[in-house]
Order: sequence, then structure tokens, then C-alpha cells
Amino acid sequence: MALAASPRHWPAVAGTLVASHVVLAGVSLWPRSRLLGPNRSRLPGSAAGRGEVALTFDDGPDPEVTPRVLDLLDRAGARASFFCIGRRVEARPDLAAEIVRRGHRIENHTWSHPNLFACYLPAAQRREMLRAQEAIETAAGRAPELFRPPAGFRNPLTERELSRAGLTLASWTRRGYDIFEREPRKILRRLLAGLSAGDVLLLHDGSAVTGGGNPVVLEVLPRLLDELAARDLRAVPL
Repeated sequence: MALAASPRHWPAVAGTLVASHVVLAGVSLWPRSRLLGPNRSRLPGSAAGRGEVALTFDDGPDPEVTPRVLDLLDRAGARASFFCIGRRVEARPDLAAEIVRRGHRIENHTWSHPNLFACYLPAAQRREMLRAQEAIETAAGRAPELFRPPAGFRNPLTERELSRAGLTLASWTRRGYDIFEREPRKILRRLLAGLSAGDVLLLHDGSAVTGGGNPVVLEVLPRLLDELAARDLRAVPL
């Protein structure tokens, strides 16, 4: 009633509402934000104390790239977390099972990887989470505990759906932008600049950009693993 009686205040109120929504949107779109709920973006202090970093791969499994990533990890004695797309797991359950057999973990990266996931209403987000959970548990024998939305973007209602699904949001501290960049040296530089124990590194085994005829992640990963060893850092799942 007071607002209706005071039209001169309407612009200020409207401006405040717009500003608050901009702030809320910014918080939602910042992948590492914890203001909307728990967010696993680093390894625990105990793991950092042991000189561990987490390797994570998004968007797989890919029948051409993922097996080669697994071979490279095996040769280095490294372990990783694979944030897999549910429908790709359903299409290749044998490959998902192989990821787990080799000592890695599979986590939830939605059913279909919708680029507008952050704009989805809760029911649609829930379907993306739960359908992927079912496909991954069926193939891998274990339900995921972590969830990473496409590009790390979510909205203020995502946390409620995560809690209902028994999932925790997971992000990263360092990413190579290997879904855009074709130059392995630039990707490696982004991952290694300021790298420290406890960091979470993000690469992709499912949306692999080709550089010089070879998926760029396959050019970056051997060099990254060598550099981690030179720095006495050990790659582990998130």
C-alpha cells in the first residue's frame, strides 16, 4: 500500500530488485561459488598435505578418446574422476565399467548435457540428474556422489534438487579450456600456472578438440602427468 501511494519511490525499488537479481545470477553462474550450497572445488587439506591433486574429465565416455586417456593414466599410475554424460554411458556401458575397473570414479554430468541447464526449472533439472544417476549406477555398479552441471552453471534452485538426489556439487580450481583451444602448450600453461597441492584440474575426454590430427587432450595429458611427477604431485580422483 505504501509503495502504491508513493510512485516516486518506484524507480529506486525497481533498481534494487534488478541489482539483487543480477547479484544472484552472478553467484549462480560462478562455478566455484559456495553461496548457494556445498561445492567441492578443492581436495581436503589432508589430501593436499600428501601432495595430491585431482584430475577430472568431462563429457565422456568417448569410444575413441576415453580408452586412450585410460591408457595414459595407467602408465603414469594416476587416477581420476570422469564426469560422464548419462546417455553416453547408456550407449557404452562396457566403457563405463572399464573406467571403474581401472580404479577411477564416474560421477554425474547430467543425462544429455543441455547447455541451458542453468535455465531449467527444478523438475527438468531433477530429470537430468536422476536419469544419469540410473544409467551410471547400472553400468558402473555404483551411484555417483558428485554432480557437475554443464560449464559449471546452475541456478538458485539446483541445490535443493542435488540434496534430494543425494549429490554434491563439484567444480574445479584450474581448467585448460581444451574444448576451445587447439594449442597444447597454452592448455598446459593454464593448468600449471600457480598449480598447488589440493587443486582440481578440468579436462575433457568427450568434447575433444583436434589439434594436428589428434584430440588435443591426448597431446596435453602426457605432458601434464610428467609435470605432476616432476613436482612430486600425485593425481587422484576428486
